[in-house]
Amino acid sequence: MGDFLSSVLPPGLLDVLSALIPPVVVAFVFCYFIIKVLRREMAPRRMDGSLVGKGAQASSGPADENTRVTGETGATNGTANVRSAEGEESGDR
Repeated sequence: MGDFLSSVLPPGLLDVLSALIPPVVVAFVFCYFIIKVLRREMAPRRMDGSLVGKGAQASSGPADENTRVTGETGATNGTANVRSAEGEESGDR
């Protein structure tokens, strides 16, 4: 296989390619894991710190769009419902 590549490629190009392949592979793996970690850290979370899309619903029956598990916080569509204390008090003034 090496004889075929050396006959097809110009002289010296095989050495350049073989020198560039390891750093490219290392850079790809590094970027892949950095992006994976950043996506995990930037994922939407609830007030208790758990991920919004993680975990199965704790009800035993079929899940309906309008039903919620007891003690669950958030809107009925699964999005987090976060209000600050300042926002609630501003309506009283």
